[in-house]
Amino acid sequence: MSQKSYDNSPTLYLIPTPIGNMEDITIRALNTLKMVDVIFCEDTRVTGQLLKNFDISKKLISSHNYNEAGNKDKLIEYLSNGSNVGLVSDRGTPIISDPGYELAKCAIENNYNVVSLPGATALVPALTSSGINPMPFYYYGFLNSKDSARRKELESLKNISATIILYEAPHRINKTLIDMKNILGNNRKISISREITKKYEEIYRGTIEELVNQNNDYKGELVIVVEGNREVLEYKTLSIEEHVNLYLEDGKSVMDAIKIVAKERGIKKSEVYDIYHGIEKK
Repeated sequence: MSQKSYDNSPTLYLIPTPIGNMEDITIRALNTLKMVDVIFCEDTRVTGQLLKNFDISKKLISSHNYNEAGNKDKLIEYLSNGSNVGLVSDRGTPIISDPGYELAKCAIENNYNVVSLPGATALVPALTSSGINPMPFYYYGFLNSKDSARRKELESLKNISATIILYEAPHRINKTLIDMKNILGNNRKISISREITKKYEEIYRGTIEELVNQNNDYKGELVIVVEGNREVLEYKTLSIEEHVNLYLEDGKSVMDAIKIVAKERGIKKSEVYDIYHGIEKK
């Protein structure tokens, strides 16, 4: 199934909005907000204030994580009647750690156009200003708010060689940093950006241990950029047996180690299994 995004048929537009500084909205975003017939938004009060700021008046429909699935029929009704629909979150680009995925997927499945506009998002400026190697990077988003689940997630990220980007709330940041120190280690480079694009924008840089010891008073919305596992980058110099043994020494089971090695090398688990166990294919 293919789509023609600019064939003048009814379209769902994913429209980024400023994450703080109102000057970051694009001309195209403003024109699209003016053009669409209705806007699905995370919070009608937040979006209403945004539209008022730019002297735009539109019908708003609340669509957040808890009611988005129930809005699918409304979306299709608007599109089937020939209306263009806008979708915004409170801040930044819809769907990136924000609602919108279910509606976009629904529109695509019903063969309507989905056009995503480029624009404001917190992860890119946090990455490029971090001083940490930006390529490749792995965007994870929010860690789980529960302590045990968060630690399990960090364990799953421990051996990723790419730079990792996380979002975190200020009331959890200190616990998260301590968990990162215990699981990822002391010496990885890290940056924490707060209030990106706003008046009190600030970036803390150092190692994980340094930021834990600084005991900073983190306020506002936070983006964490942390260096990937540099040791994993050296796996290409290892044999597959040595690579598997590396994770066995780290306490992983044989099968878990084989899964990790297969993923990192981009090969099948069965291939790693056979090589590690000395099974020759006929």
